[in-house]
Amino acid sequence: MFAQLPERQMHWVRWGLTIGWLLVIASLFYDPWTAALTESDHSWSPLRLVEECVQVQGNCVEQAPYPIGATLFWGAIVPSGIFILLVFGHELWRRICPLSFLSQIPRGLGRQRQFKRENAKTGKVRYELAKVKSDSWLGKNYPYVQFGWLFVGLCGRILFFNADRLVLGLWLVFTIVAAIAVGYYYGGKSWCQYFCPMAPVQTIFSEPRGLLGSKAHMSDQKITQSMCRTVEADDTGKINEQSACVACQSPCIDIDAERTYWDGLNKPEESLIRYGYVGLVIGYFLYYYLYAGNWDYYFSGVWNRDPNQLASLLSPGLYLFGQPINIPKLIAVPLVLGGFTAIGYYGGLWIERQIKSYHRRHHVNPNLDLIRHRIFAVCTFGIFNFFFFFAGRPLLRLTPLWVQAGFDILIVFLSTLWLQKSWRRSSDLYSRENLASRFRKQLEKLEIDVSQYLDGRSLDDLHTNEVYVLAKILPGFTREKRHEAYKGVVREALEEGYVNTSSSLEVLQQMRQELGISDEEHRDVLEELGVEDPELLNPNRKRSLENQIRLSGYQKSLERFMRLQQTVQTNDSDDSFSSSPSSNNNALRALQSEYSITPQEEEFILNGFEAKAGSPQKAEALLARLHQWTDCDRSLHHPALQSHPAILKLLQEGVHHKQELIVRSILETLVSLKDHSSAMPIAQSLKQLAPQLAAENANRDYWRTQLPQETANLLIQPQTAELSSPEPSTPDTLSHLEHLLHHYSPLMQSAALFAIAQLDAERARNNAQRISSDSAATLLKDTAKAILSQPHVPDLKALPTLEKLVYLSNSDFFHRLEIHTLMALGDRAEVRTYKNGDAITEAGDTCRELLLLIEGDAGIHYKSTDGESADGTRVKRLHPGETLDELEVLTHSSSENTILAESETTRILAVPVDALDDLLDHDPDFARRILALESRQLQRLVKTGGRL
Repeated sequence: MFAQLPERQMHWVRWGLTIGWLLVIASLFYDPWTAALTESDHSWSPLRLVEECVQVQGNCVEQAPYPIGATLFWGAIVPSGIFILLVFGHELWRRICPLSFLSQIPRGLGRQRQFKRENAKTGKVRYELAKVKSDSWLGKNYPYVQFGWLFVGLCGRILFFNADRLVLGLWLVFTIVAAIAVGYYYGGKSWCQYFCPMAPVQTIFSEPRGLLGSKAHMSDQKITQSMCRTVEADDTGKINEQSACVACQSPCIDIDAERTYWDGLNKPEESLIRYGYVGLVIGYFLYYYLYAGNWDYYFSGVWNRDPNQLASLLSPGLYLFGQPINIPKLIAVPLVLGGFTAIGYYGGLWIERQIKSYHRRHHVNPNLDLIRHRIFAVCTFGIFNFFFFFAGRPLLRLTPLWVQAGFDILIVFLSTLWLQKSWRRSSDLYSRENLASRFRKQLEKLEIDVSQYLDGRSLDDLHTNEVYVLAKILPGFTREKRHEAYKGVVREALEEGYVNTSSSLEVLQQMRQELGISDEEHRDVLEELGVEDPELLNPNRKRSLENQIRLSGYQKSLERFMRLQQTVQTNDSDDSFSSSPSSNNNALRALQSEYSITPQEEEFILNGFEAKAGSPQKAEALLARLHQWTDCDRSLHHPALQSHPAILKLLQEGVHHKQELIVRSILETLVSLKDHSSAMPIAQSLKQLAPQLAAENANRDYWRTQLPQETANLLIQPQTAELSSPEPSTPDTLSHLEHLLHHYSPLMQSAALFAIAQLDAERARNNAQRISSDSAATLLKDTAKAILSQPHVPDLKALPTLEKLVYLSNSDFFHRLEIHTLMALGDRAEVRTYKNGDAITEAGDTCRELLLLIEGDAGIHYKSTDGESADGTRVKRLHPGETLDELEVLTHSSSENTILAESETTRILAVPVDALDDLLDHDPDFARRILALESRQLQRLVKTGGRL
């Protein structure tokens, strides 16, 4: 709601509130005026003292006129903060908080601590803004630091500065100085994120979202909620807001509070903050009764003007059953508040365990995250109403009864609305909304006319489920466009760190089901994105939404800087004024320092500028990659690899698939270029590098309708005969195989390492040694260890796990199956060896295994009724890679034929039918593939009259 208020307007609001807050603090040190409002003979002031005896431990408290600064601070300012957090959300509070505003003074003055970084090779010096590291002690334990400070602050209120204005003023000044100091030592909103004692309170009352808070994950705005922002004028003088985020914390509550909430839901510190805070607040208010022996002490507000606050530190701190308990108040306060905090914490954990245990007994697969979330919501609802039963009550009691009743009704009403709204939220719903919002953006990019289906509504007006329903009924939303839209969603999710290559399959599963995207198509999308931007799938590069926003903010500032520089140079033609290169360099370094830009990030952003230069440059980069993969394909024709056909087939298939993806990306670029002058040269280069792939793709209906006619004709026309390529050299082949060691698939990596061993055993051992010490996949590490343990060049038989996976992957049944599924099948599969004439299966045997021929030959002996054979049988020869009796296996029937081994050594890979059934039950894509394979097999049977 308040996220989109202009920053300039909010800047003046912050100034006004900060000045007002500072005046209140100043009044704590000097205020000769407001005490008159509390004089007992004041005629109209509601704050005037009345003659009443408020007892504390049996004695009346002396009351005298007092300045009202502390009363306003505790009775109005502090409760209003809690009210704002639950109703309007943190996005308003963070944008108006005076303390947060003051902590940014060092940034505004350009005086923040920086680290000097010098490039050892070039000698270039850079300065980086200091930030709290996520793996530091503070980065790991800041929730406990903040909660501890909150605990100390509440104890301090009761002991020192509830009523003593001087101590309260000094405490607030100390807090302001601390906030400014943190703003100097660390960049961004480090005070708010890592130190502020109000942060746990914000977490409790503003997460997952305030009652009127905005939905950052569904917003089209680049600047959301209370994100750090700045105001700058462009070269035309127009005022624009842009992000000033330096990614001081990830995930960041200022960018998306709900994302932060679900990300940290199950962290142990959340239990302390949520349950401990409940106990702490109850203990805080209850202590006034335990100390005075009555509630009048609190509700009269005498505690806020008690002249004996400091003098009573060593007096009895408890008064029970009409008797003082001889425990000094200095000790009793932390004991009571600490005890209630512990009771709240452990009591909350016990209640949570009991509720979860109940749901486990009475429900199948209960959503434990949802249960925890709803417990947290009830805690927030309860403690909010409990807090406002006490907070501000001494001032509220001075108003008419109808005002008090109206205030109570308002608090219960708003908190009930908040509870109802939060109760319906879940991490799954958040994820669905998030992905639907991304998908909606992709639909808008496709420029499909959807107005006729929406009855005047826009795409932004559609609910989450409506977006997917619309995608299913749109006539123009073809499979290619669905693929393109899904690809855009995956790209954006990867860029923001919302998913990574390993988690994307699971996180996006529900979306794939809605759109009919198979797991195999998802893997194709990942590979296509890897072709277009290899860094996108780099597991060593940590991505996050906060980091992307930081880099985006720097990029926009850099673009503005460059435009202004060009404007100055243009206006400078008469040499009346010249911009100093040194001043430009200083400004650029200041900009890099402000956004904490590392040399690697600077290079990445500059490459991004180059990538934005246009489609021709993108096509040139893709052609260069296609050239590399074409050379890799040719290198696999090395004679030494021909004796390992299974390994060779796997490697060639992987390389061909990569070439196919690059060709598709180039065709997409050609579509965007249309009749551009560079289109034909790019098409000619594509035709020269991959003539067959270019022709096959361009001849498909989709590309023929999308590509310009001239371009399509060029790609489709037959290629002139090429001269035979020279035999690849061993060094080139080894170089390309080592490149395949970085393939995303551990099976491809392992096959490449095995192939290297066939060409150069020593080089293979060196690679294996490196792999053994890296965080590589288990399959690759096992292959490396096997190569290191073998005194000679290993045969594929010496690597049983790799051998089984290679043959499974090469078969039509299991081609391009997910590696984890392949490994599960490989673990349950068994290799069997037969001699010439041995029976592999007998007629009448129940088919309990799918048999895959991996070495030698075999023959299926059919009973013949047409008299073609003398002994009444007909034989079909089988060769490595073929499956045996797959129909009988899938139907769980008996074999009608006998299969005999026909080589000196025949090896069979047997996959249990139970493993296949499990795979069919849990993998719809695999089931569809098997159905297609067997349909084709049945068609062949029909065409041949039942004869094979």
